[in-house]
Amino acid sequence: MEEAKELNLVGKVELRIALADSDATLEAILNTYLPPLLLKLASEHVQVRNKVISVCQHVNTRIKAPTITLPVAALLKQYKGNVNPLIRHFDLLYIQQGLPRLSLSERLELLPPIMKGIHKNFEDSARHTSSLFNMLLKLLTSMTFPPRGSAEDLALRDTLGFVEVEGDAPFIASWIGKLILFTPNPTRKRLPGLTAEECDFLQLYDKTDTWLPAIAGGMNIVDTKVAAVRFLASGAFSDTERFLPALSAGSDPNSRLSDIGDDMMKRVVSAVSLEDDLVLTQLFRLYLGTRGTDGSLPARANLQVKILALLCKSQQATSYTIENTQIVQEGLMSSNQADTVSSPVANQGLEASKLRTQIFAYINWLARVSDLANINFVAPKLVSQLRNYIESQGWPTCQEQTSGPRNGVSSLRSLGYETIGVLARSSAEVLLLDEDLDLLRWLFDSLAADSAGKDVSLSIEQALSSVLGAFGGDLSPGVTESLERLLLHNMQRQSGDGEGVGFNIIRSTRFTAVRFANRCLPFRNVKARWINVLALSSATNERREIKDEGKKGLDPYWYRMLNPIKSGLMGDEALKQSRYRLPRLVDLLEQFFGEDSIWSGMRPPGSPLPLVDAYGTAVTFCCNVLYSECLSHAPLAINDEWDRHISTLIKNDETSRKTVRDRLHAMAKDHGSKSAPETLLRVAFNGMVATENMNAVSCSASLLQLCSLSADVSVRGIVPSISLLHDSVLSNDKTVREASSRLFGILGSHSDCPQTKLQKILKDFDDICRGWRDAVGFTYLQIHGAMLATACYLSRRAFRANTTILPDMEINVERTLEMSLEILKDSQDKTLLDAATVCMTELSISGIITPGFLASKHSVTDLFESLAKSARKGNENAIEALGSFGMQSDEDLAEGTILRKILDALFGLHEVREPTVQFSVGEALSCIAVGWESKALIAVVDVDTRPPATPQRSISLPWILDRILEDCKTTKPALRQASIIWLLCLVEFCSHLPTFRGRLRDCQIAFKGLLADRETLNQETASRGLSLVYEKGDRELKDDLVRDLVSSFTGSTVDMSGSISAETQLFEPGALPTGDGSITTYRDIMSLAAEVGNPSLVYKFMSLAANNAIWSSRAAFGRFGLSNILSDSSVDGYLARNQKLYPALFRYRFDPNTNVRNSMNEIWTALVSDPTATIDQHFDAIMGDLLKSILGKEWRQRQACCAAIADLVQSRPAAKYEKYIGEIWTLTFKVCDDIKESVRTAAMGLARVLVSILTRGLEAGDSSTRSAGAMLKHVLPFLLSPSGLESPAQDVQSFSLSAILQIIKKSDKAVLRPFVPDLVGRLILLLSSLEPEGIEYIRLRAEQYGVTGQQIDDARLSGVRGSPMLEAIERCLDFLDEVSIQDLRRPLENAISTGLGLPSRVGGSRVLVSLSTRHNFIFRPHANHFLQLARKQVLDRNETISAAYSAACGYLARIASDGDILKLVKHCQKLYFDSDDERHRVVAGEIILSLSKYATDRFNALAAEILPFVFLAKQDSYERAKIPFRDTWNETVGGSRTVLLYMPEIIQLAMQYLQSPRWSLKHTAAFTIAEAINSTGGEISDVIAQMIWPALDKALDGKTWEGKEKVLQALVKFVRCDNTITQNETSKARIQNIILRESKRKNAAYCRHALSCLAEYVELRDSIHLATEVCEVTAPIIEQLLAEPEAMDHDMKSGDLPSKTMKDDTLANAQAALLRSINPYGQTNQDLAAQLSRALALTTRTLSENGSRNVHNAIYEAEKSLFQKMEKASRAQDVSEAIAAVLVDFVKTLFKSRDQVEQTRIKAAEAAAALASSSNGKSEPVRTALIDWISSAKADERSVPVQQSLDHARRAIADV
Repeated sequence: MEEAKELNLVGKVELRIALADSDATLEAILNTYLPPLLLKLASEHVQVRNKVISVCQHVNTRIKAPTITLPVAALLKQYKGNVNPLIRHFDLLYIQQGLPRLSLSERLELLPPIMKGIHKNFEDSARHTSSLFNMLLKLLTSMTFPPRGSAEDLALRDTLGFVEVEGDAPFIASWIGKLILFTPNPTRKRLPGLTAEECDFLQLYDKTDTWLPAIAGGMNIVDTKVAAVRFLASGAFSDTERFLPALSAGSDPNSRLSDIGDDMMKRVVSAVSLEDDLVLTQLFRLYLGTRGTDGSLPARANLQVKILALLCKSQQATSYTIENTQIVQEGLMSSNQADTVSSPVANQGLEASKLRTQIFAYINWLARVSDLANINFVAPKLVSQLRNYIESQGWPTCQEQTSGPRNGVSSLRSLGYETIGVLARSSAEVLLLDEDLDLLRWLFDSLAADSAGKDVSLSIEQALSSVLGAFGGDLSPGVTESLERLLLHNMQRQSGDGEGVGFNIIRSTRFTAVRFANRCLPFRNVKARWINVLALSSATNERREIKDEGKKGLDPYWYRMLNPIKSGLMGDEALKQSRYRLPRLVDLLEQFFGEDSIWSGMRPPGSPLPLVDAYGTAVTFCCNVLYSECLSHAPLAINDEWDRHISTLIKNDETSRKTVRDRLHAMAKDHGSKSAPETLLRVAFNGMVATENMNAVSCSASLLQLCSLSADVSVRGIVPSISLLHDSVLSNDKTVREASSRLFGILGSHSDCPQTKLQKILKDFDDICRGWRDAVGFTYLQIHGAMLATACYLSRRAFRANTTILPDMEINVERTLEMSLEILKDSQDKTLLDAATVCMTELSISGIITPGFLASKHSVTDLFESLAKSARKGNENAIEALGSFGMQSDEDLAEGTILRKILDALFGLHEVREPTVQFSVGEALSCIAVGWESKALIAVVDVDTRPPATPQRSISLPWILDRILEDCKTTKPALRQASIIWLLCLVEFCSHLPTFRGRLRDCQIAFKGLLADRETLNQETASRGLSLVYEKGDRELKDDLVRDLVSSFTGSTVDMSGSISAETQLFEPGALPTGDGSITTYRDIMSLAAEVGNPSLVYKFMSLAANNAIWSSRAAFGRFGLSNILSDSSVDGYLARNQKLYPALFRYRFDPNTNVRNSMNEIWTALVSDPTATIDQHFDAIMGDLLKSILGKEWRQRQACCAAIADLVQSRPAAKYEKYIGEIWTLTFKVCDDIKESVRTAAMGLARVLVSILTRGLEAGDSSTRSAGAMLKHVLPFLLSPSGLESPAQDVQSFSLSAILQIIKKSDKAVLRPFVPDLVGRLILLLSSLEPEGIEYIRLRAEQYGVTGQQIDDARLSGVRGSPMLEAIERCLDFLDEVSIQDLRRPLENAISTGLGLPSRVGGSRVLVSLSTRHNFIFRPHANHFLQLARKQVLDRNETISAAYSAACGYLARIASDGDILKLVKHCQKLYFDSDDERHRVVAGEIILSLSKYATDRFNALAAEILPFVFLAKQDSYERAKIPFRDTWNETVGGSRTVLLYMPEIIQLAMQYLQSPRWSLKHTAAFTIAEAINSTGGEISDVIAQMIWPALDKALDGKTWEGKEKVLQALVKFVRCDNTITQNETSKARIQNIILRESKRKNAAYCRHALSCLAEYVELRDSIHLATEVCEVTAPIIEQLLAEPEAMDHDMKSGDLPSKTMKDDTLANAQAALLRSINPYGQTNQDLAAQLSRALALTTRTLSENGSRNVHNAIYEAEKSLFQKMEKASRAQDVSEAIAAVLVDFVKTLFKSRDQVEQTRIKAAEAAAALASSSNGKSEPVRTALIDWISSAKADERSVPVQQSLDHARRAIADV
């Protein structure tokens, strides 16, 4: 029953449909019943369902008419609300069929219902949803989206229903992203980024015609993608939904997609968290694809590059270890490994190179950011893959690539090495610190042998540098041993070695090996130190850095600098002890000089040494290690002069020297001959006697010092080799000679010295010395050495014997003494005098000679006088000899005694104005005063014994001291200076004695008194003396000294002797600047003390003058500072009560004077234990003082303030000084214009610091950015103010600009965006200010410099394009949004309108171009306004500026409205037609050309409005105006016949200007008509002819003008294209008149063209007879040209053809017109004969009188044409006798060409053949004449082609 009812209902519907007799009726029925009918498909009865299907089939046949609309909306609603698949299927069928029949508005109304619930529809049926999505895409192509950011755009999401159904927007966005990746390809089921199922979905499950636009219903894939991406960019989607699709679109090769995608990504990327696992999973899946036969392929290479760039910003991405490994593996696989189906990377090519470069960047990111567990997991695999990649290119020899850019391969290879280094450093435990050191060894091998080039080797070095830090900790013994072997192996490699490993060494690895030894192995490692030694022995052609690095490795100070250990780390002290500890001497000696060493200590003395260049350094290092071990109870300070410090300490410090001596004696006692000292003595001795130059010097110094400290038992080992010293003693090197002499004395005086050898040597020395009177040249040096050696031997022998003279010494002593005295008396040679003086010193100091001994045999007075004489010349050896001799004198200070004489002589040396001499005098006085108790004699006794006894001293010291103190008060400058130095020496060498300590107060008074001296040296000496007195005194004395000094300055106690006056000069002017000047005198000191609140500071500042280099250079004096004084109890608690000191002291720390600055830093260090806390506590006071003082009168003060502020604001939060920032900038820029250059430099440094702080803040995170943003609000307005960019000071301007550029580069868009509008405008205006001022001058006078103004402008334009300012402007534009671009409008308009100079003007145009291309979405609403503005700028007088704005107009037209583009075109037409300036026509052309190039789509859309004007303008006679229009036409028009499309408009436009009063426009219009005719091809329709003819007629009116021949030639072509106009009798007559009229023109240049046109015209017109008229025109011309050859010269213009050529052309055309005008059709024989006769007469004359080849050729061609016409006209007629007679004469003319060239003779033969072939040739006279002339001509003819032509003519005669 139910079934019947349903069938009945369906039947009724069927009946209604069947009875519908019209489409309208059927449409109404279907709208009502079709949806309900389809619902019956859900019936449970099969009959009902079948019936419905049957009805649907009937409906399908009835609705084929496209006019029938279907109820699409109802069907769609029914589809959405029904789940029955059959109903949905039929619903979709009728929806798809009915959708195209709806109007656009109706279709767009279906968008929301189609998208509503689409994600749920997909879950129900993917196939049905694919059809829905396809319909959605079709609708999107017709949809217009609202402007981004508009209210409609923001409401679009709600309008489309995405808010109501949450899942629809993500679903649609996802499938749009997949559509972007989709490319129709029937042969491939899956694509990059798409699975097979997704590909099926997008092409409607194998519907191959889905994406074929040529088929009905097919879609264009590109247009569909663009529409979908635009929809995605609208407000319908959120940023997170757009992310992946935007990423895909940005990587599309089609710029229409990539531009939109890139723009979306700029806005989207900040809204998406790259730490989200879901986002990362999607990125990795898109990059790698999904596995399986139906899975997606990996993304294309350019998309992979963009994905990697995003992953490089995600720390969480580093945890995806498997995916990361796969990325590297697939990205680096070589061509023989790559799967061409699954891998998107070809082995070569730009895309592969970019991808691999990005992969390397990503690996670097992984290495830097990954946690240890993740990097340890992936690093081994990544390194393995990278090694395979490098080795696949050929390793170590890089093989040539078969394709691809070579430099790209090298670059990737370099990146591979660098990345391996980064990974190895990050995962050192896994990759590097294995005992095999495989990776490190591989890198060293690569460095040694990789042949890929220098850049690659630098990358390998960088990789090795990267892994240096991995070996910085404590290494395991196995790793250490392997590393030692590896480094030693690389130290021994030499270039060119093959090593037996299959590759050659092409570069040294020694430098890198030394670096590894210095940074990876602890200082105690002896193998590392040996590597340093090997580095010092490098060949001369090796890098100098190798030796430098080796030296650093042997210096503990530099080792620490190279390997710093951060303080505060757990166990840092233990680590320092472990890493910095010196090597054990035993191990060091074993490595350097052990039995297995190449420097074995057991080698015979004097034998040659390998690696000789490093030997001396190695010995010195071992000696220093020995001394350090001896002094281990009080570790030495490690500084940059470590070795010198050890030497000075042992030489001058009695305690240290005794400690070392005792330790060496203990070593000798414990170890005997195997002790370290004995070994060192032996190897040093070997080095001294077996090396030369600096190595010998170094070894001799080490040996001498070691011998002087060692026990006799240790020295015994080298005593037998004393004979080897013979040559060293006689060396030409003074240092070696002196050291060898002392060493000879030490060894020769040893008890174990072989006497035979010794006596032989002494005898030899004596023989050498005896010849001193006859010595010359080198002999003097030998005598010097021999005398020194003998004297040293005698003195050491005396030391050891502890007596005066032993019996066996008497002879040698007497000879030496006698010889020395003789030399002192008689010789003038400085070397001999020096030797004699030293001999006297040695003999005196050892007690061998005394005044008593000398008096018995020689004159004491003579010796004294000789020494005093030398001393007065400044000879320090003589002074030392006097001091030594005085030590041996009895203590008798009476006048005339020898001691008194010596003292008087020494005191008299004050006249020698050499400070070093006075120090020698001071040392001598100390020796005389206290004998061996003087500390100046600590190192004199250099053998294992005690000093000998000397006469007792009790009154000498007080007597000398009193005299010196008295002399310190003298007014004599020289004596005062000498006395203060002597006093200082006595304090230094004698203050340890109780007698002297009681006189320290007196010394203090003397020193203080000389602080007022005007001599700088006196002031410094006195200052140094005060500090020494302070150091030597006890606590009570120290307090008394401070108290007395301060009291004397303040006047609180009775004035002490020697107190200074108020005007005493203490410092050089400007050394200590203050607010009103600088501290110079005592008065200034007191003023400063009053300023800070306590006068006790005066003492501190008194020592500032003590920083002279003389104190640093003398080893007897240690460095001193003020910290001891400042930490003394006399100033305790001062700072807590007087905080005014901090601002002043902080400022003085940056004083320009180095001495002041260093001293103030010492004070600061002593006073301030925690600088950070102190500065923070007093920050406001310090800053206030600096800001107050920065504009002070004293330049030093201003300069110091700049440096101090720069230091103060660094490393402190901006909040601390934010309130001062405006004032700081103001004052800084004021000082930038200071009168003194150094102050300006300091101010610029401060400004750079401020900018650096600001930019660092802008680069940092949230809190720093906010602080920087707050600072930017103060800084940017200031930089843009008259105090910044507009400052008159050039330095300030330059810096302000530089600062702004840095700020723009580093700023975040949110921070900078408020300032962008003003910045852009100002920067555009400033572009010109950066240009050199003289450039405009040079441009105006360009011709004087051999260039054009345009060339200079081109160079200026190039500079603007590469300007960093333009780059900054571009970055500012990137920060714009819809709001800020509104604010930009006025500044940009102002900059464009008011900018001066080419750079600013061009810069404005570049900004417009950038806005139109890169920011077109937000700039579109303003495009019309700026297009109008740009139109005004194109008329600039400078052509470069004009061209720039013309191009800008083209770019602006991309986004301007059609109306404004048409206004632009109208403006161009106005410029072209209404202006008298030719440049305006050029400008119009450039604008139109730019429009066609840069807005091609818009140009094509408006082509009908533009191209007619372009066609006309490209005919301009002005070449520069024509070129842009011609280029526009050529680039936009497909072919010449395109002109037919716009012919009405072109003719109309040309007609408008044919009557123009301006000749240029009138001619251009005429040319346009001619070109229009020429462009039509061979046919002109009647309609077009009707349009053209009036214009053509008008164009030919009037007199002759240049170029008119083109129009006349067009008229001939017009006639050739047969049409109704040319057949009309009236028109025909008019044309004939025009042709004849123009042929009669007298203009010579025009006449030849007119005659040519006449010849063509008469050739075309075979129905008319113009022979008579033509003859009337041509005959006079021919006769005139033949009679008067120069007839045409008067009409010549510059640039015309030469008159001869023009005459020949005119004559040839006239003859051609004459002959071609003869028309044999329809004429009587009589008339034809008459015409032929007239033509023959002129032709014969021409041939006879004119020999031009062109003329003859034209005649013969015309005759040929004439004979051919005659043949056609007379086939049925007999030739009359008259005509035959004329033709016979014509035959004669044909054979007058025998003297012409071959081409002319051929043409004559062809004319003869034409005549012979015609019926005219039947005439016997003609036939006979032809045969005769042809036979004659052939007999004389040599040319084969001519002979063939003649044969052809003869055969023609025979045929006739």
